[in-house]
Amino acid sequence: MSAVTSLSESAASAGPGGAAPGDLSSPASSSRRAKDRGATIAMHSAFVLALVPLAWILWTVTSQGYRMLLTSQWWMNSQRGVTVRDFGGGAYHAIIGTVLQAGVTAVISVPIGILTAIYLVEYGRGVAARAVSFMVDVLTGIPSIVAALTIYALWISTFGLSRVGFAVSLALVLLMVPTIVRSTEEMLKLVPNELREASYALGVPKWKTIMRIVLPTAFSGILTGVLLGLARVMGETAPLLILGPYTKSINFDLFSGNMASLPTMINQDRTEFLDAAVQRTWGAALTLILVVMLLNLAGRLIARFGKV
Repeated sequence: MSAVTSLSESAASAGPGGAAPGDLSSPASSSRRAKDRGATIAMHSAFVLALVPLAWILWTVTSQGYRMLLTSQWWMNSQRGVTVRDFGGGAYHAIIGTVLQAGVTAVISVPIGILTAIYLVEYGRGVAARAVSFMVDVLTGIPSIVAALTIYALWISTFGLSRVGFAVSLALVLLMVPTIVRSTEEMLKLVPNELREASYALGVPKWKTIMRIVLPTAFSGILTGVLLGLARVMGETAPLLILGPYTKSINFDLFSGNMASLPTMINQDRTEFLDAAVQRTWGAALTLILVVMLLNLAGRLIARFGKV
């Protein structure tokens, strides 16, 4: 009787086709394995296909521009007095301009972006919150040329002011704020509500809970979003071409005179088909790639070792 019972149980546990549910040799399992293998191959193929142009660009820029970066003159001198036919010169003036413009952009954008995100997550309700969120979405999708023309119409056409480095920073603010708002908003949403409720239960006001509990908990993620947003705006070209005329001299004043930057240095020398100008173009391009890459790596490292 026990043998008959075990046989009947085995038949019952088998599927309609006579194969057990976990049988890897069944047609259904073979089909699933084939689909899984096909999806894996397609994913890896797409990754390699996307990696090819990236590797090609990096190799081309590095092989053409690394010689300029190996000299101390590149990091310590400007292009003042250097003609398009002369070899040498440095990118110090362009690096300084890029850093100053990006720094002012961050000083303006970070408080606005973080406070907006706090409002949307902690206080935002109703029509006002939906309007703010809609405007952030609009700013996220606008091209850089539109931001540049908006500041041009306000700064130059309306107020009659001159094209200076600070006007470039204002245009970059329009591009950086939505990135900070969205990244900060997501980080604040990851903070457990239990922490807020525990603070409220102790009688701590809401604003102090946000300052002492919520923001420190999400600090690493917020900082990552700031660095990624900064890396994005440092490579923009349209605001620089429209609002920031290029100069070969060093200028530390954002409110007076022309100011160089790495994107405008690339654009300035690219029109000259001379070996000296071409070498400086490749060197400036590689310098900009390294700066943006370092900021992205810093953001990734902070996100990896400082998760909420």
